[in-house]
Amino acid sequence: MRGLTTAQADDIRKALRTAEQRSGLRFGLFLGEPVGGRRQFAERLHAALGEEAGNAVVILVDLKGRGLEIVTGEQARRRLSDNACRLTAMSMATAFSVGDFIGGLLYGIASLTEAATSRRP
Repeated sequence: MRGLTTAQADDIRKALRTAEQRSGLRFGLFLGEPVGGRRQFAERLHAALGEEAGNAVVILVDLKGRGLEIVTGEQARRRLSDNACRLTAMSMATAFSVGDFIGGLLYGIASLTEAATSRRP
């Protein structure tokens, strides 16, 4: 994860692994500049997961364009409502706006995990 310290990248990887273990969903994170529109790029990343896409959550953080997208697959959407994703994105953006980039990422991953876990079948 370019632009992060080793410790920060390790913390994010650990949060993603924990999210997958607790929720049973596949989590992916992209930090960087999307090619084309932000939403379309996030959806392409999600689709690239192939058979795992239905059970996946992709978080895209556009560092240069200062934007954020959360894409969920069909099964993941049953456990992560649009409202839960929207609230998480707003909280992450707030943390980012005050300079807490890593905290915002970790909070977002944990928040999505909690929402998905609370609605686990």
